[in-house]
Amino acid sequence: MLEDQSCQPSPGEISPTRRRALGVFGASGLALVASSTPASAFFWKKKASASIDLSRLPVPWINRQARYLNDYADFLASLKLRRVSPQLVIEAHAKRRGLVWNSLPPKSLWKNMAPTLKVVDRLAAEIDQPVKEIVSAYRSPAYNARCSGAKRGSWHKANVAVDVKFPIRSSVVSSNVRSLRSRGLFKGGVGHYYSFTHIDTRGQSVDW
Repeated sequence: MLEDQSCQPSPGEISPTRRRALGVFGASGLALVASSTPASAFFWKKKASASIDLSRLPVPWINRQARYLNDYADFLASLKLRRVSPQLVIEAHAKRRGLVWNSLPPKSLWKNMAPTLKVVDRLAAEIDQPVKEIVSAYRSPAYNARCSGAKRGSWHKANVAVDVKFPIRSSVVSSNVRSLRSRGLFKGGVGHYYSFTHIDTRGQSVDW
């Protein structure tokens, strides 16, 4: 059963120019704010478990997601993954198709992603390779509708799927994650694509 293809943004849509005065920003205070950016997007109310490099995120997206960004970073850090950083996951959400921005998942769906990220973390250790990129994770309904080939019932919308890249051939990645599944680590879908691998924990084993 073919799952939807990864929703990679159109060329030039998600590569913002480097913002002045933005660097690695922990949640212990205020970032240095560019004059064109609302300060509210950079104020963090409590100490975070992880630092997020805001300079790698589009300012318009930060402005939209500031309310929950700190809590979401804390949640991801609480999973104590060794090879999947909160930064990698958050960057997967900070994308747009045309005029439609993706978003963080609703808080009610946050826990859905934990099993899948743990599979990716274990996979990275198994093949002894760093995660190069999480291309796609949660997709909002509006964003998913803009993704070519995406299904209405995509597991990305349920926040249980990721499309991930490693610095080795995707065929090797797919083979290894299927091996992990056969050893009982998880039940879910594994999709092999030319440049990335789809992994989800839907509870039923499916291959394509």
